[in-house]
Amino acid sequence: MNINEFLNELNKINISLTEKQLSNLETYKNLLQEYNQKFNLTAITKTEDIYLKHFYDSLTLIKACNFKEPLKVLDIGTGAGFPGLVLKIVFPSLDITLVDSNNKKILFLNKVISKLELTNITVIGKRVEDLPKNYREYFDIVTTRAVSNIRIILELAIPYLKVNGYFLPMKGIVTQELEESAKTLEILNCEVTDIIKFLLPIENSNRTIIKIKKLKETPEIYPRTYDKILKKPLR
Repeated sequence: MNINEFLNELNKINISLTEKQLSNLETYKNLLQEYNQKFNLTAITKTEDIYLKHFYDSLTLIKACNFKEPLKVLDIGTGAGFPGLVLKIVFPSLDITLVDSNNKKILFLNKVISKLELTNITVIGKRVEDLPKNYREYFDIVTTRAVSNIRIILELAIPYLKVNGYFLPMKGIVTQELEESAKTLEILNCEVTDIIKFLLPIENSNRTIIKIKKLKETPEIYPRTYDKILKKPLR
């Protein structure tokens, strides 16, 4: 995906970029390619692939939520900043928190944020279940991209959502995962309100955004430690 294709596809999902935002994405891309040689941040390194599979793919979350509002957003397992850092560049009114347990990726994220002089964005180098208690029931939106099975990530994500907030996991094909997560959704007091399926442009790979609404507060016992979640997923 070249720059013109990127802008044209964004226009189709009602996103337009300023020159500054486009410049910031280019700087982000350059830093990603530079630091990837030292830290192995991503297997996707070609410019055209970064614009398609990282930048455009991250911004397809607009299909599930109006990010032009000043929302508090948590991105779990953000890696090199996808989708959270891309969302912040394009929708500056967002208050974004990026969480990842990989210290090299945290160093990279802080470098990009400093270089672009972004504000109202927090980077936390922890496992999500180790976040401070004040983050419980705090975020309007929680998202993840290609992180773990839905049953697993639900228990990690839902406790940090406000009641009536939305968890938006970004996945590929999820039919079986969704079927297996019915009981987990019930235990965590949430429900699927929409399943948004589409093809990524150019390569036509499958994408799914699941829109999960939190209906009631989460019992204090969740999230359990990650090893317990893996050994005995909620079902």
